[in-house]
Amino acid sequence: MENILLIVNVVLAIILVILVLIQKSEGGALGIGISQESFMFSRTAGDFLTKATGIVACLFIICSLSLTIISRENIDPSISVLDKVEESTKDQPEIPENNN
Repeated sequence: MENILLIVNVVLAIILVILVLIQKSEGGALGIGISQESFMFSRTAGDFLTKATGIVACLFIICSLSLTIISRENIDPSISVLDKVEESTKDQPEIPENNN
């Protein structure tokens, strides 16, 4: 199941990149340089590529989260870093006395 989700995740990532690259550049990144006329009469919100990009992005996020949840089951429970430090200090050998 994990391998199938991984393959689907990679395919969705490739499709998402292609959809983003295909879209028409409208200039004015983050709203800089957009006039009121182009903002008021813009019909890009209902564009097919915009909707497809949103859908594929949602599917990609859902697939990534499910892949994370499934792979999390295989991880052994870990102990805290402080417990590891305490164990390593207890395991240190003692210095032997002078035995000449």
